[in-house]
Amino acid sequence: MRLHSTLTIYMVCLCMATLAAQTTLALTGTVRDSLEQGISGVTVQLLETGQYVVTDTQGRYRFGELPKGEYGVLYFVEGYTTLIEDVVLTATSTTHDVTMQRLALTLTQVEVEAERRQLYGLRRLRNVESMGIYAAKKSELIALDQVTANLATNNARQVYKGVAGLNIWESDGAGIQLGIGARGLDPNRTSNFNTRQNGYDISADALGYPESYYTPPLQAVDRIQVVRGAASLQYGPQFGGLLNFELRKGPRERDFEVELQQSVGSWGLFSTYNSVAGRTDKSQYYGYLQYKRGDGQRPNSGFEVRAGYATYAHQLSKRIKVGVEYTHMGYLAQQPGGLQDYEFYQNPRTSKRSRNFFRVDWNLAAAHLDYRISDATQINSRTFYLHARRDALGELGPINRPDPGLQRDLVRGLYRNAGSETRLKHRYQIGGQYTTLIAGVRYYQGFSRSRQGIGSGGSDADFAFYQNDTPLDADYDFPSRNVSAFAENLFNLTDRWTLTPGVRWEYIRTAADGTYLQQVVAGDQVIYQETFEESRYNARSLALMGVGSSYRLKDDVELYANWSQNYRAINFTDLAIINPNLVVDDQLNDESGYNADLGVRGTAYKEAVRFDATAFWLQYNDRIGITTLRIPDPLVVERDVPYRTN
Repeated sequence: MRLHSTLTIYMVCLCMATLAAQTTLALTGTVRDSLEQGISGVTVQLLETGQYVVTDTQGRYRFGELPKGEYGVLYFVEGYTTLIEDVVLTATSTTHDVTMQRLALTLTQVEVEAERRQLYGLRRLRNVESMGIYAAKKSELIALDQVTANLATNNARQVYKGVAGLNIWESDGAGIQLGIGARGLDPNRTSNFNTRQNGYDISADALGYPESYYTPPLQAVDRIQVVRGAASLQYGPQFGGLLNFELRKGPRERDFEVELQQSVGSWGLFSTYNSVAGRTDKSQYYGYLQYKRGDGQRPNSGFEVRAGYATYAHQLSKRIKVGVEYTHMGYLAQQPGGLQDYEFYQNPRTSKRSRNFFRVDWNLAAAHLDYRISDATQINSRTFYLHARRDALGELGPINRPDPGLQRDLVRGLYRNAGSETRLKHRYQIGGQYTTLIAGVRYYQGFSRSRQGIGSGGSDADFAFYQNDTPLDADYDFPSRNVSAFAENLFNLTDRWTLTPGVRWEYIRTAADGTYLQQVVAGDQVIYQETFEESRYNARSLALMGVGSSYRLKDDVELYANWSQNYRAINFTDLAIINPNLVVDDQLNDESGYNADLGVRGTAYKEAVRFDATAFWLQYNDRIGITTLRIPDPLVVERDVPYRTN
């Protein structure tokens, strides 16, 4: 009996062992990253049994002799998001591959409470900053809160003093208009820079008349970006580069704040700047009002400025942010007229014109959308509209002759421009190194109208044409259209070496349609006059290319070089302005060329010294400039006048 029982137990155990041996399986698999590369050193653990293995150099793992059933499998390695997967082991399912994502913390809002102070509030732009690539480019970022300057008068010499190589032209003592140029280019109204505010255009007409009559008050500016000619691929083909004013967005340390600034100075200067700003969990707003007046340093140089700005931004979701903004600036300035050299040396405060006035009314509206598609991909879109005018009233006769006191010349410009620019930023990996792509498209529709004729004969600021039945000297419409696409990619070849190629395609259509007046005058009598009609247009497309590279010699020293093509369309408005002091070649051609840089920059002596030494080459083909032309003159038979030509 005892033998029979023992035999029975033995047979049952043998059967169970045989059955277990028949259902024992192996679990295998591979752990990869988002680029399909195997990840080594991953700990793979079975939650039910506590067993674990570590992946090999190819990311492979294996468990042997597991009973059939359902398991919870944990995958863990530093730098990646931990995974827990449910795996069912059957006779036909013994392999389980997984993909692990790099560990990333996504913040919907980041506030920098303080930043290390820089000399002159200046530093270079980072390789990738906001929605732009600035690697290997000659760039500066000016933080206004770290600059010691007279912001009430927009003192350009004090604000840009740390930016080597800029030419600064001050045409008034109150900073109403900004005039800066780089690399020998004309500073007049910053026309050789692509001038922007918060990333969108603020000049009169980006194609036909890129002069900036509006400059934001520096009390409202947070930062200024300056990028030399290599900005042509991302921001437009201008030779000068990019100048972008980033206005304040709202309080950083509190939910609501009010700021009041009152300034007084010599020659009757009074400036008041008043702002209000606030924020909530999902919204942010900021606005200012400014009034400024003064009598000017010279006689007949008084001015009065009114400006305002408002912006509102709202976080619709964790990924989408929208905002709107509106800017207004209007001013009236009296212009004392020019001086000859000997007059300036005798008394630089002399004025020979008391009836010259200049008026500007500038209105800008913009809307923006920021959409974070994923941690690696973002889209930014900005749409803007300009509604503006400028009127110049005065005696345009040669400055070496006194004002005859007759009817003055009136030149009026009207600008109705709209545009939209959308950018995409995408980060990805190649060979274990992060790479950044910036690509975008832009559409711009411009309409400018220029009218010139006889104005008031009085001495006040009367901006009306003399008589309705008097023919205008010139009356032109200048419609324009621009479509462009661009792409630039930052390749991190190694931890120290970067390569940034780029390309831009442009379609430009400019046109002129209007009338101009020709007169023959003998003495004070008009013996012949005729109005001529003119209509012409010019459409062209072109591709621009560029490349930049940088190499970090040490952690705080960088060697950089770049080369980028540039292009500038002719200014059609100049062709239609009748000015006895200037003759314009009616066969002007577009300008083209390139910028090239080679430099070294960095810090030394524990960051006590900052340096940036650059050698550049600016190749400017068919550059439009001023030479001399001899024309008939009823008083002296012939005289020399400036001649604008290629």
